[in-house]
Amino acid sequence: EKDLTKPELHELAEKKSPSILGFTEEVFSREKTPAVRDSRVQVRLLTTVADPKHPCRIAKDPRNNTLFYLTLGGSIYRLDLLPGDNQSTSTLVADSRDHGETNTMGFAIDHSGTFYVVGNHVSAESNAFTFAKILRGSFDAASGTRLWATVAFTENYARGRTGFDHLFNGVEVSPDDQSLYLNSGSRTDHGEIASAGGTFPNLREDPLTALILRIPANSTNLFLPRDLAALKLSGRVFCEGLRNNYDLRFSPSGDLFGADNGPDRNMSDELNWLREGKHYGFPWRMGGEDNPQQFADYDPLQDKLLDPRFGAVKTGQYHNDRTFPKAPISMTEPVLNRGPDADKFRDPLDGQVKDASDLRAPLSTFTAHRSPLGIVFDDRRVMAAPFTGDAFVLSYMAGDESGDSAVGPFFDASNDLLHLQLTRVGNNYEAQVYKLATGFKNPVDSEVIDNHIYVLCIGGEYSVWEITLPLASAVELSAPSWTRAGYGLVLNAGSSGIYSLQTSSNLLDWTTLWELSIPSGASFFLDGSATLAPGSRFYRTSKP
Repeated sequence: EKDLTKPELHELAEKKSPSILGFTEEVFSREKTPAVRDSRVQVRLLTTVADPKHPCRIAKDPRNNTLFYLTLGGSIYRLDLLPGDNQSTSTLVADSRDHGETNTMGFAIDHSGTFYVVGNHVSAESNAFTFAKILRGSFDAASGTRLWATVAFTENYARGRTGFDHLFNGVEVSPDDQSLYLNSGSRTDHGEIASAGGTFPNLREDPLTALILRIPANSTNLFLPRDLAALKLSGRVFCEGLRNNYDLRFSPSGDLFGADNGPDRNMSDELNWLREGKHYGFPWRMGGEDNPQQFADYDPLQDKLLDPRFGAVKTGQYHNDRTFPKAPISMTEPVLNRGPDADKFRDPLDGQVKDASDLRAPLSTFTAHRSPLGIVFDDRRVMAAPFTGDAFVLSYMAGDESGDSAVGPFFDASNDLLHLQLTRVGNNYEAQVYKLATGFKNPVDSEVIDNHIYVLCIGGEYSVWEITLPLASAVELSAPSWTRAGYGLVLNAGSSGIYSLQTSSNLLDWTTLWELSIPSGASFFLDGSATLAPGSRFYRTSKP
């Protein structure tokens, strides 16, 4: 009941192994190296994970780009990158003996190196209730240890006691380190009544589910009540109407995005531009379509988007439901996928699978059941075109590339890393979507450092992969602009390191102005010496 994506898959695995994600996976032999669609992209296996609990999150310390990963059992490992295939090493740095959490699903690190961990608990009073804790682990230089404190905790709230209890999971730190954004997934598949064996008659969603909360990162023991009105009054609710945005990430421009997993009905999975005060439709609209169960004349026997292999369909959760609540007045639509990839859909009129971009129609956003996870951005804009500044999204579920035999995406293999070119159009975004690397085994999370994307997988062997994309030009200089203080120019470095800046008045004789260690990305410099010797100047830069 700790569902990450699609718990009903456990019934279909031919060979089974225990899993604390709420389902089991097939037992695979050593994973094959994922294939890439761009010859400039390289892939290598960094390590396999020996912990018996599933790894679920990977994050970097922004101060030094050290990677850490979290398991569902609460263990946090430092990943030390070494050359070669499967040669990198893992070191345990914290576990439940340090912070007390044994069911962890969220992990983030701020710019000071502080850890944030999200854990979930079954209530001691009744297993029909759950509650979440958000922890802060601050490194204490004096003692050389990490000191743990509770940032916030929720009141006990209602479980559905089904595979659709998504719980608290994703956490993202704001760019200024002042706020935490917390995803609390739904307790239902599509807004159906989930009484938990009669404990909660007529209850659908809970005040603490299907939303994103925003809380101060420096809080201590902040109480989050099971009261939606009170949460809104205190400014804790950032946005609503989200089924399960397991991953959250800020773009280079400061916009917050979330990848949302769709229901057991064949409705598209979403990518959303998340904004304060917006309602994103769940459970009335999902994947750009109306949930038909809200309508009094709904007949599931005529519904061409129901697949009897999925759990909520098999158990009769799609039915004529005359008490379904009324939809909110205003709902915000997902990012539109303009193709060419990950944009298959089943037509509700004839039941046939079609390709949206072949029909020159957008999709909201991804092929159903892909389970998009692990969104990251080239936030330092160091990758070469066409990747510069773009987004990348993993897809967890395996599908069928040429048909509909898999309980997962149809005519879409999924289990891949997508490259998204996002463009602001009006009051939302659209994306060109391309498959970049294919053949992962259940990838669950990713992180980016410069031109490297790190992918955490839990299918077969638990593994961490490094995807290396081409760098932008090693270093670029903007055209100098004159100010009274001298010539100003921007140096855009493809990677961090020592750089030399030289100037000349004749392109023959060059004078070194400085050699400095600078980070990757853009840095501004001012040549004040130009005020002492006015005239034409040329500049060049290089790595010594």
